[in-house]
Amino acid sequence: MTEQQPEILDRVDRIVADHVDTVVDDYERSRTYPLALVQQLCALGLPALVTGRTDLPQPTVLFCRAIERLAAAWLALAESVHLQTLATCALARHGTADLRTELLPGMQEARLIAANCMSEPGAGSDLSLIGTTAERHDDGYRINGVKAWVGHAGVADLLNVYARTGGGGLGGLTCFLVDADAPGVCIQPPEDKMGVRALPTARIVFTDVDVPASRILGRVNRGMIVAHSFFTQGRLGVAACAVGLASAALRYATKHARTRSQFGANLMNFQGVSFMLADMSIKIEASRQLLHRACREVDSGGSQTELLAAQAKVFATDTAMEVTTNAVQVLGARGYTGTEPVERWMREAKLLQIIEGTNQIQRVAIASRL
Repeated sequence: MTEQQPEILDRVDRIVADHVDTVVDDYERSRTYPLALVQQLCALGLPALVTGRTDLPQPTVLFCRAIERLAAAWLALAESVHLQTLATCALARHGTADLRTELLPGMQEARLIAANCMSEPGAGSDLSLIGTTAERHDDGYRINGVKAWVGHAGVADLLNVYARTGGGGLGGLTCFLVDADAPGVCIQPPEDKMGVRALPTARIVFTDVDVPASRILGRVNRGMIVAHSFFTQGRLGVAACAVGLASAALRYATKHARTRSQFGANLMNFQGVSFMLADMSIKIEASRQLLHRACREVDSGGSQTELLAAQAKVFATDTAMEVTTNAVQVLGARGYTGTEPVERWMREAKLLQIIEGTNQIQRVAIASRL
């Protein structure tokens, strides 16, 4: 690593130690979005690592190492920084020079919170079913439709809205950068999720929302090119979240096993427990190495980025689900209560198998590339 890389990671660690550990439970219970913390972390330059020019080698590796550290402390915070980065990618890579000058610095530093609006009530994994429309109107477009599962809904200033401007299928979609407070944009109440509650997720209804043509990202009817530009980064970020979450669960379960005494010995002395922890550590390290291999492929411009990113996402998130479940098992009845963090980690791990393309869809993509 260069000198700058450990410095960034050290600063992430300091923010976690000074400001995160003491607020997680309160923020999750009250469903409070950690805006100030997101801004502190983005001000370190985390989104800029993958959305701007950087002289640092292996910026994707560095970004995912930072996300892993954050997820080990608080998944909602890690995923918030990750979502901000993904939403910023669309503008950084496909916005006009004027839009980038106007908005990119604010998005990279989270002074402007952004969100991707892709999924709909009837269009999740199959984006060809997107029904939101954008029809020509005066010198711009008029958007009508409903988006679902929008992370950052209610706190975002800017929305990347994928709407149909052409025929059916994936070829007729266009990406628009929409102000969240524009007339006709209606944010619905947040979803009552089983985990990651401090990160708001909601439907957004668009009713005759007028957007100038200058707010198109990329080209008309080429919105999937915009989306594909951050799909790989999305899968890597989720994999990093999974590695961090699983690592936290392993550390906590191991500490418990070393200090909990039953039948005259610590739990660690019983192979039924110690072998479980050993298997957890093996899969976590395998997940981390696969993730870093995929990140290096991105940073080097390799040809296997999509395959490796999908593999890393599937393996790491399946591992996180298994590890957090086993951590609850190691703690026994205590692990099933809200007084221990492992029950929250288990609930949160489930999300990672679903977002940024379900693991079932990822397996389809992997098989198609074999």
